Amino acid sequence: MVEIAPSILSADFARLGEQIEAAERGGATLIHVDVMDGHFVPNLTVGIPVVRSLARATRLPLDAHLMISEPGRYAEQFVEAGAQMVSVHVEADPHIHRTLAGIRQKGAQAGVVINPATPLAALDEALQFADYVLVMSVNPGFGGQKFIPTTLDKVRRLRRLIDERGLAVRVEIDGGIGPETIGAAAAAGAEIMVAGTAVFGQGDPARAVRELLAAANEEEVAGRK
Repeated sequence: MVEIAPSILSADFARLGEQIEAAERGGATLIHVDVMDGHFVPNLTVGIPVVRSLARATRLPLDAHLMISEPGRYAEQFVEAGAQMVSVHVEADPHIHRTLAGIRQKGAQAGVVINPATPLAALDEALQFADYVLVMSVNPGFGGQKFIPTTLDKVRRLRRLIDERGLAVRVEIDGGIGPETIGAAAAAGAEIMVAGTAVFGQGDPARAVRELLAAANEEEVAGRK
């Protein structure tokens, strides 16, 4: 089953609660929170206080994507602030087993993130300790970027690898997801679709989420025929 995780990076922060509520009405089941430190990626966004406020403002699970250096120092704090999912970049954490274990011990789902040019081999040992893998389909750091088509092959290979190992690991994709790309992402094996501009940049978040779900489900039905 495909889930839509609207990214608040593209939302109007002056109307954030209203826009999240609209996305939920449309069928969104997660809220994606892009955390950037201006070091691991060239941008600064939100941090722990915003996650804490969001946890009070919505019933939807918060999916915190840590695009930061030394994520192991902060990952558990995001769980304590209210995030039910926390993902860290394999490129940023030399102690990723410890970080993933800490997230899980705090009661949240632990995710590993992989950049477009990072080979799947980088996940080989970490995969068994994760609840989900977030595949970046753009280079992280900014919203509104163009989808990188070669990511689809990576998603397909990752899906096969997970299935071959018999792991209960979900696949999430983030970057350039919209009506034109979500079907192909679903067909490749992605289950959680992060969408920012495609949800909050269209004027009506509820309608945008419904259209994304319809596009993804059409591809799933076609793939079963």
